Amino acid sequence: MTGEAGQVRFTAIGDSFTEGVGDELPDGTVRGWADLVAQGWARSRGADIAYANFAIRGKLVWPIVHQQLEAALALGPTHLSFNGGGNDMLRPRTSITHIADAFTHVLRRCDEEGVTLILLSGANPSAQLPMGRLIQRRGDLMSAAVIERMGGRGDVVQALNWPDAELSRPAYWSEDRLHMNARGHHRVAARVLTALGQSVPEGWWSLPELPDAVRLRRAEYMRDHLGPWVRRRLTGTSSGDGREPKYGIWTTVAAPV
Repeated sequence: MTGEAGQVRFTAIGDSFTEGVGDELPDGTVRGWADLVAQGWARSRGADIAYANFAIRGKLVWPIVHQQLEAALALGPTHLSFNGGGNDMLRPRTSITHIADAFTHVLRRCDEEGVTLILLSGANPSAQLPMGRLIQRRGDLMSAAVIERMGGRGDVVQALNWPDAELSRPAYWSEDRLHMNARGHHRVAARVLTALGQSVPEGWWSLPELPDAVRLRRAEYMRDHLGPWVRRRLTGTSSGDGREPKYGIWTTVAAPV
C-alpha cells in the first residue's frame, strides 16, 4: 500500500504493554509493538508518519486516562491507541465496571476530537502465572465488558490479543512471565497493522523462537520477579514512578527509501 493521501499522526497511551517492556534493545531502551506499528505503517504506506507514545509501565487504567489521554489528544492525532486494565486486573478488589468505564471515556473523547480509536486487549499470560485461573477469569470478564462498551462500532479499529492462544505460549514471553518478549511484540504489531488494513512485514506473525529465551525455575521466578512485584503492591510504589514518556512529542518515523 503506497501513496495514500493525508498524514498519519499516531499516538499511543497505556502501561508497560504499550511502552514495550520485555522487548529491550541492546542499548537497554525498550521498543515494543507500538514502535513496530509505527515503523510498519510508514513502510506499508510508503510515507512518513508522526508518532508519539505516552505509555508508562505500572500504570492503572484511570491514571493512564488522567495523565496521558489529554496530553496525547492535544497533539492533534489522527489515530490514538489505548490499552489498560492489566495492572488493575491483578488486584482482586478492582471492579471490572470501573475498568470498562475508562474505555467508554476514552472512546467519547476520541469521538469529540475526531480521532480514530485503536482498541487493543493485552495478551493472556495466565497459563504461566500463579493464580492463573483467577487471572484468566477476570481477563475474560474484562475483555467482554470492554467489547460491549464499544457497542459494535465499526469505526473503532480493534486488535484483540487476549483470545490469541498462540500468543499465550511461553515462547512469546519474557522471563518475568508478565511481559511479552520481542517475538510477542512483533505478533501484536502484526495484528494491529492487519486491523488497520496495512501490509505486515514478512515473519512478524511468528518470528523464530528466541535462542536466548530464559525459563526460570519456580524459586528463581518467585525471588527475582514475583517477590519484587508483591513488595511494590505492599508499599504503594510502581515500576513507573518517576518515568517520563519515551516519545512525549511527535517524532517522525520515516518510510524506507
